[in-house]
Amino acid sequence: MPESAAPQAPWASEPPRTLGARSANDQVRQQNLSTVLRLVHSEGALSRAAIGEAVGLNRSTVAALVAELLELGLVRETSSAPTGRVGRPSVRVEADDSVVALSISVEPDGVQLGLVGLGGAVHSRVRHDLASAPSPRRFASIAASLVDGMRADIERHYRLVGAGLAVPGLVDPSGLVLVAPSLGWKREGIAARLTNALGVPTSVGNLAGVGAFAEARFGMGRGIDNMLYLSGSRHGIGGGLIFDGNLLRGTNGFAGELGHTVVNPGGARCECGRRGCLAAEVTPNRVLDMLGRKKLDEDELDIELGVMRDARITAELERQVDLLSTALTNFVNAFAPQTVVLAGYLGVLLSTSRERLSDAVTVQPMGSEGRQIRLERSRMRSQLMQIGPAELAFAPLLADPASLRL
Repeated sequence: MPESAAPQAPWASEPPRTLGARSANDQVRQQNLSTVLRLVHSEGALSRAAIGEAVGLNRSTVAALVAELLELGLVRETSSAPTGRVGRPSVRVEADDSVVALSISVEPDGVQLGLVGLGGAVHSRVRHDLASAPSPRRFASIAASLVDGMRADIERHYRLVGAGLAVPGLVDPSGLVLVAPSLGWKREGIAARLTNALGVPTSVGNLAGVGAFAEARFGMGRGIDNMLYLSGSRHGIGGGLIFDGNLLRGTNGFAGELGHTVVNPGGARCECGRRGCLAAEVTPNRVLDMLGRKKLDEDELDIELGVMRDARITAELERQVDLLSTALTNFVNAFAPQTVVLAGYLGVLLSTSRERLSDAVTVQPMGSEGRQIRLERSRMRSQLMQIGPAELAFAPLLADPASLRL
């Protein structure tokens, strides 16, 4: 993947580390190290020749960069036997997944924590279920307790570089949660609180923005310059927009609040105070009530709806799909993405009603005759929120790999 398709994480709450004044040669070397590390981080094991071709550097330069990354312990070499050929095994370079980050997400009904290595390897994960939304203090205590349970394993086998947290709310670049309605948080400096609780640098981002960036780097958005990502759950709908390989932030990082687009004026009351927002109208809560279930994850809901024969539920799904179609049509007209990726509950709706939604995205938008728009379900499914927050923590290291030795 060219470097332009492996962007930095502009939504991280902590800026890349600065090391003072550097010479032009040092800056070029840092940029090249970053380019190579990002490439193997997102693409997996590659030969030196493939790295050189992807980043446009000659063989000797690539060899020197790989040697430095090996010395830093950020990549490792692997051998693979040639297929149907006589000769020595080929040597490839891959990200060293013993370099890890804590991946944390919080929602009203639970805290999820994972240990994720470079290259997107999920080493372990744990979830703490909650009966009600936690206060910031309680959340930090729960997260610290979960990390303590992993600490011996981390110290024995891994190098921990930091933590990333995904929050369902508006987060400014400093890590201040301005508002997270489903959690009841307002103007909470959660980045500093969690850094103190965990003892490692912590970066914070919006839940949907984190998901969008992870999908762009590892999922259906790989190699796509312009992507619209939309995810739904029992607690709302969030979106992310990848433009020219970078996440669109907007003023103070608040772009992507697409769940509060009104699709049914006078409809259900939304937590934002208005009526008929997409998040209030397109929700699994109504379907779960009809199924007589309190909670189902994405895969379980797929199975339930696949065998369901209840006309009431079918009618409710069709109603929600039509409202989602209206929203997607408006979003495609406004942003002209190459690909629309639906995750979580919205991915479930796509599976149940692909033709109906596809028609809305490919036929209804203005100027559709000249467009080739793909509508896809998130490839990463449940892994999305295990890998996504870790990218926040990896962002400084990917921007400046040599900082690991400092």
